[in-house]
Amino acid sequence: MGVAGSAPGFSIAVAIAGLLAASGKVSPNALLVFAVPMLGIAVAYKGLTAKMVNAGAAYEWTKSVFGGFFGYFSGWALLIAAMVFMVTGSVPLGTATIDLFDPGLASNVLLTTAIGAIWFIAIGLVLIAGIELTSKIQVVMSTIELAILAVISIAAFMHSGTHGAVSSFNWSWFGFNYPSGTFAASALIVVFLYWGWDVTSNLSEETKGHPPNAAGQGGFLSIFITIASFIAFTVAALMMFTLSDASGFSDNLIYHVAVAAGLGKVGGYAASLALILSSVATLETTMLQFSRTLFAMGRDRALPGYFGQVHERTITPVRTMYLLLGLGLAMIFISSFLPSISTILNDSVAAIAVQVCYYYGLAGLVCAWIYRGSYKSSLATWLGYVLYPLLSALSLFGLGIYAFMGYNTTVKIVGLGGLLIGIVFYRPSGWGKKIGNILAEE
Repeated sequence: MGVAGSAPGFSIAVAIAGLLAASGKVSPNALLVFAVPMLGIAVAYKGLTAKMVNAGAAYEWTKSVFGGFFGYFSGWALLIAAMVFMVTGSVPLGTATIDLFDPGLASNVLLTTAIGAIWFIAIGLVLIAGIELTSKIQVVMSTIELAILAVISIAAFMHSGTHGAVSSFNWSWFGFNYPSGTFAASALIVVFLYWGWDVTSNLSEETKGHPPNAAGQGGFLSIFITIASFIAFTVAALMMFTLSDASGFSDNLIYHVAVAAGLGKVGGYAASLALILSSVATLETTMLQFSRTLFAMGRDRALPGYFGQVHERTITPVRTMYLLLGLGLAMIFISSFLPSISTILNDSVAAIAVQVCYYYGLAGLVCAWIYRGSYKSSLATWLGYVLYPLLSALSLFGLGIYAFMGYNTTVKIVGLGGLLIGIVFYRPSGWGKKIGNILAEE
């Protein structure tokens, strides 16, 4: 689930091109440098999951340490990020499906969003059926996805070595020679790329037969798989294409790499399949995060208690899923009026990253606080669960604020406006119980 949440196939296909456009030839450096604070937050999640198993994860942890106000907005930030991602994740599904039949139609916004909406509904119905079925399907899909990515990346490097590369491999790609004014933009894209592994902690209450920190450990280890996948395809793109060409492949970079590597139509179909599987996977995990977080907030009455209940047979918070399906379809419909697929993806990636910086940062601070006295028994524990998460949290807060100031109006409205909307629904403890009772009576 951790790998599915970060979704290497989806992320490579739709976001690596944006990273190449922002960072240029030092994109591999960006993937490594900004993985450092992300790993710090993953360490925090591992430590916090060991202490507190809860479907609300970051929401519950923040509430327990910093109080209901900050806990509420930690959960709210995740809910907003997940809602925006309903569009970001559904659109590539439409693109990849069209690529299987007629790639020339992939730029049709209305057709692409319509097909994405159909996929969105289908995935939602699978999740409503229960987590056991979802997890079994996910294991198969992620295995096939990673196998396809491995074959295509190996073929790309072999092709570059035998048929000549547009650019030879250069260690300077891992240097810090960023184009002027692109550092923060690059960082936000990388935050989006790695986001999603934390879904494992949202599933900690549903994890059976494992140690208490198994969910957190799964999320932490999954990041290393995604790092390897991202760097492999980024380097392959730099070797096989000019920078201007590679940065323009926002529809499906994997497809273009596969075709250029000499894998022909079979490789192209495999690349489209990898994108479909990964997009399905990351939509599933994002829906899981949304539904479990909303369930936990409803259970605590931070939001209406109506959502804090599970279905008797599937033990799934289906009421949260029904809300998600309705809101998601509305947002997908609105996105169909935007001018291009590229506009949809670029703006939503940046807006999501702002939300993620906020709630990941809070989780890092919570971990540092809970383990603050660990130096008395173990300096290593203090360094790992206090200093590292603390520095990572501060880095993400600073990054989110700095990057937010330089983005366009759409990103600012969604990024900051999404948080501010939460004020409308926030009330002191206990307000949700009254609304929940009203809904239950109806």
